[in-house]
Amino acid sequence: MDLTAEEVRVLGALVEKQRTTPDQYPLSLNALRLACNQSTNRDPVVEFDEPTIREALERLARRRWVRLASGAGSRATKYRHLLDDALGLDAPGISVLAVLMLRGPQTPGELRARTERLHRFNGNDELREAIDRLAERQLVASAGRRPGQKEERYAHLLTGDEQEAPPPPPPAGGHPTLEERVARLEADVERLKNAVQMGYSAVKHPV
Repeated sequence: MDLTAEEVRVLGALVEKQRTTPDQYPLSLNALRLACNQSTNRDPVVEFDEPTIREALERLARRRWVRLASGAGSRATKYRHLLDDALGLDAPGISVLAVLMLRGPQTPGELRARTERLHRFNGNDELREAIDRLAERQLVASAGRRPGQKEERYAHLLTGDEQEAPPPPPPAGGHPTLEERVARLEADVERLKNAVQMGYSAVKHPV
């Protein structure tokens, strides 16, 4: 795979919003820009402008990985991804891949916490099976361990150069690491934000 960083972020944002806020999907160009540039659940945080995103969408459209999806009566052009069809991915696989695309290399513990909004895994075995299937297809690979970290990290291979400088080592022990606890807190905050947004939308546009 030889996607650019912009294409990876666009695809990841489309997958995430499809699975977490389906009532607001497909996304307009402005909504997609906000999704790409949001400060939560993103590493690194970016500041893409609309021309940058439009160019990435055009390249992805040539691959047939995204397409226009404007509905009847819609004034804004909207976009949807075709990644699941293009790569033959199921819900667990595309959820793991999306988090890796948006957050960079992750341990299984981090993946389980951060995919919860996209797909709820029944246990560590199901998550491991999803990672193994992606690895067999050369869509993800091991990125090694951080110093002092017990769990191996995994990175997507859509660009072929997914790397990350190691941060300070986390504390050892049998309990969840600080990163895993932070990941769960981030997931809780994002769920609350989505719930508030959906409630506001329902009030603004009553059925």
